[in-house]
Amino acid sequence: MIKKIFSFVAFVAITSTLHAQKKPDFVQFINTQNAWVDSVFNKLTPKERIGQLFLVRAHTNLGQKYIDSVAQVIEKEQLGGLVVFQGGPVRHADMFNRYQEISKVPLLITFDGEWGLGMRMPDSTISYPFQMTLGAIQNNQLIYEMGRQIARDFHRIGMHFNFAPVVDINNNPKNPVINFRSFGDNKQNVTQKAKAYMDGMVDGGIIASLKHFPGHGDTDVDSHHDLPQLKFTRARLDTLELFPFRELIKQGAPAVMVAHMNIPSLDATPNIPSSISRKVVTDLLRKDLGFKGLTVTDAMDMKGVKKFFPNGEADVMAIEAGHDLLEVSENSGRAIDLVEKSIKSGRLKQSEIDQRVKRVLAAKYWLGLNQYRPVGTNNLIADLNTPASQSLVQRLADAAVTVLKSDKGIKSFQKNVPTAIVSVGIPKFQDFETGLAIQLNNRKEYIITGKETAEELKELLKTIRRSKQIVLAIHDNRSRPRSESDLNEDVKHFIERLAGKRTISVLFTNPYAMNSIDVNRSSAIILGYQNESFMQKAALKVVLGQIKAQGKLSVTVNQEFKEGEGI
Repeated sequence: MIKKIFSFVAFVAITSTLHAQKKPDFVQFINTQNAWVDSVFNKLTPKERIGQLFLVRAHTNLGQKYIDSVAQVIEKEQLGGLVVFQGGPVRHADMFNRYQEISKVPLLITFDGEWGLGMRMPDSTISYPFQMTLGAIQNNQLIYEMGRQIARDFHRIGMHFNFAPVVDINNNPKNPVINFRSFGDNKQNVTQKAKAYMDGMVDGGIIASLKHFPGHGDTDVDSHHDLPQLKFTRARLDTLELFPFRELIKQGAPAVMVAHMNIPSLDATPNIPSSISRKVVTDLLRKDLGFKGLTVTDAMDMKGVKKFFPNGEADVMAIEAGHDLLEVSENSGRAIDLVEKSIKSGRLKQSEIDQRVKRVLAAKYWLGLNQYRPVGTNNLIADLNTPASQSLVQRLADAAVTVLKSDKGIKSFQKNVPTAIVSVGIPKFQDFETGLAIQLNNRKEYIITGKETAEELKELLKTIRRSKQIVLAIHDNRSRPRSESDLNEDVKHFIERLAGKRTISVLFTNPYAMNSIDVNRSSAIILGYQNESFMQKAALKVVLGQIKAQGKLSVTVNQEFKEGEGI
């Protein structure tokens, strides 16, 4: 066992430090000299110091051999931390405990939890609404509460750093990588929502990271698969993409993640990703915007960065650009060796490396990792799925659901008249339909799976129109809500014909899908943004008049439906 260079204290003391006492300002703290950081730094070898700048990929859903192989890398290279991916909470906690035990310095455990732990552990932890759904909410205090609750969940499972919020302004409906992960296309709304989420997490004692600098909202290329190019002028970037970053940096943002995008107006070097450009990371982010928190790359195994700079060169360039942390190097051992050689050759400055290592160590100190204690797994699942968390999810959903164009059908809706419930895009009723059916005394139910012929749909249309009122529920049953509906043309035509003055249309879809599904003639249009149960329950309350919709559309869909609209 490797000897620890930090002390253990009682769990009560840790809890008090993490939650009861207000933490000092993060950015100021990590740039202030302190004895613990200096003590740890002085006990590390030059190679171990470089290792503190690297975060290794960690899973528990890929088998024991994979877990063991990562343990070997951590023990050999003494890396700074983990980037946690899929698996289960108890398995994750056991893995964290094992990895922490073999680390000289406590590991910084990071996670992509844009909608909470459920982003990587959907089967056993809470998923909050997507950011585009949250963008519709008018009470930002609810989003702050979400940030606080996510911080509690992170502490409970033993994680410290959430790669959220996304502050990209999604003004390209065809964006394949951001889209529903953005709060929307209004830069002011994006900034306000991101601040609430960020503040909730930081006040809860974890690190939040703005992403994806300098703005990934207007691209039609996914940087996981290729290098997007943004041909915008610096003036355009200053007024739009950079706006949330600039404002939130002024308000104490702890960390910023830099994306893999080629932006010639910022760096004219051919094919250079922003993530490894010194002109972007040091000149723009550090100097022009005055950012003094932690910088972290997007994953270094993505094709957007390694396509043109393979074999570890991108890792060295990321350090050269000015980063504190590199996420998921293809080969961290190779990268550390290359960085060490670059220091010796004079390409990298030892003083700059040392400064960054101390910032990373100071972040660990701010988190209380100088008083690290293993994660307890008793009642872990229950602790991550509390009634309070589930209630908060529903309150967020209730606040987000949006009524568009008209609410005439909602005001006149009656439980005791003949009603047709028509579901499209699902093989059987889900929570919305089930809940509605219970409330109706005289109903007929129809499911449109997409396998019907045009003639069958025509006959169904005649039958359904005999009902005095119609509730048409359209579901995107895919795991992520897409901009384009996957319904066939016959079904789309059926929807258009059915959406008349007696029809309440309820869409559990991406808002942009309204460009390919025409429900404009409906007596009311209710937008649920995504197909999860909590959004279905929120929409049901609106139909039944139990709540009044408060949400406002978070993006401009077309000339008919613009950002900020909602009845």
